[in-house]
Amino acid sequence: MDSAYRDVLVTGAAGFIGFHLVRRLLAEGCRVVGLDNLNDYYDVRLKQDRLQQLAAHPEFTFERRDLADREGLDRLFRRRRFDVVVNLAAQAGVRYSLQNPQAYVEANLVGFVNVLEGCRHHGVGHLVFASSSSVYGANTAMPFSVHHNVDHPVSLYAASKKANELMAHTYAHLFALPCTGLRFFTVYGPWGRPDMALFLFTRAILEDRPIQVFNHGRMRRDFTYIDDIVEGVVRVMGRKPAPDPAWRGDAPDPGSSYAPYRIYNIGNNRPVELLEFIRVIEAHLGKEARKEMRDLQPGDVPATYADIDDLARDVGFRPATPLSEGVGKFIEWYREYYKV
Repeated sequence: MDSAYRDVLVTGAAGFIGFHLVRRLLAEGCRVVGLDNLNDYYDVRLKQDRLQQLAAHPEFTFERRDLADREGLDRLFRRRRFDVVVNLAAQAGVRYSLQNPQAYVEANLVGFVNVLEGCRHHGVGHLVFASSSSVYGANTAMPFSVHHNVDHPVSLYAASKKANELMAHTYAHLFALPCTGLRFFTVYGPWGRPDMALFLFTRAILEDRPIQVFNHGRMRRDFTYIDDIVEGVVRVMGRKPAPDPAWRGDAPDPGSSYAPYRIYNIGNNRPVELLEFIRVIEAHLGKEARKEMRDLQPGDVPATYADIDDLARDVGFRPATPLSEGVGKFIEWYREYYKV
């Protein structure tokens, strides 16, 4: 365990990434408070079963709370001291943001400013927060770099994540709160989200239902295995950002700052075409998918590809789990969990 932290608050602890991160931190000897509102965006039983895996650990405490509950969150920060806060709670999903934009404002904007205020007023040493590869929006220069401008989001979800980065920078500037944002690239693995492609495809193929293949299978995604994401988060947690003395206001670098603020991509650095992704799933299931080809959906981007040089330079880590290995582990978990 890194000596920089012992007491950690993880928001979104019943979520996919949050669950895996909490499990890792507990194994390393941390005391963890996990916060989640257990909303019904997807099957609540999956979230409850994740929590059940954590509940037996003596150093884990669960708080059922919404980030938008300002008073409740403030009481938590007053009651417990945290060395590091990892904010993973958010309303997720690009497509859902077209149907229910208010949910993104409440969770991702109102909720996030409440987290920032809690960190500011209660001596938190480092805020690590989830951003997303979706912030690259209309950018087409590949691979996506944290040093690129990202002012052209194509979904409200993406805009809310970009707003989180701006809000965190403001607190780093005004209050010297060390903040690190992590742009995750298409995370997958055991206990994954049911609204993500791997889960949807696996379930449909096993149930002999057709799968919807958007952009006619020409989408490219930088699929990143969950253990690699968690390794990156843990390494970043132990490295507070320092002001960059080379930063210049007349040529501002979006990836760093004169304030204690950094942004990193965490991706596999190996984009895969959707049809190849499906072939890997079919190989592990021993069954071919029935494919319904569809156009690109509003809010989606045709490709993602992470430049991870900054992450490798600063924390010495590059995600490397091969796609076939990660998909195999997910399908093994899926068959065991759903008894299929």
